[in-house]
Amino acid sequence: MKKQKYCKTHLILGGARAGKTKFAQNLALKLSKNCKTHPIYIATGQALDPEMEERIRIHKTDRGEDFQTKECPLNLSDPLLSASSNDIMLIDCLTLFVSNLLCAEKFDEKKIVSFLNAIKLTKAQLIIVSNETGMGIVPDNKLTRDFRDISGNLNQKVAQMADKVTLMVAGIPVQIKN
Repeated sequence: MKKQKYCKTHLILGGARAGKTKFAQNLALKLSKNCKTHPIYIATGQALDPEMEERIRIHKTDRGEDFQTKECPLNLSDPLLSASSNDIMLIDCLTLFVSNLLCAEKFDEKKIVSFLNAIKLTKAQLIIVSNETGMGIVPDNKLTRDFRDISGNLNQKVAQMADKVTLMVAGIPVQIKN
């Protein structure tokens, strides 16, 4: 029997409602059974309106008690740097992280650089979810173009560092880097 190669960082990309989170959660639960620990869910969503509040409530209900949740809308570095080698961390999602940074009082690119450095330094096993933002039309306003560009560049950098990259299409995982 062939021994499966250890994967420290797994990036899961896809469009909206492509099945990224469900796939990532199932993967985190499977990996955590081997470690006999609860996976840590790093949530980047912020309940800034009733609709988003409802989405977050549904996400929490779907995950149930199987995950430890840390809400980190503007800082992904600290939880990664304080993680142990036994930790399985699911970050959901990078595009909300970028959106949060762009909508903050002042955009702080250092938070992205710190996050990328934390990926290299963390002892935890990471599953990172992000939306693929480069397959649509050119947005008609600067903020949306900035969001697309920053998200796309971040996805590229994380994909280069990742051991595995999966593209979710209609709920089907397609391995693009293994």
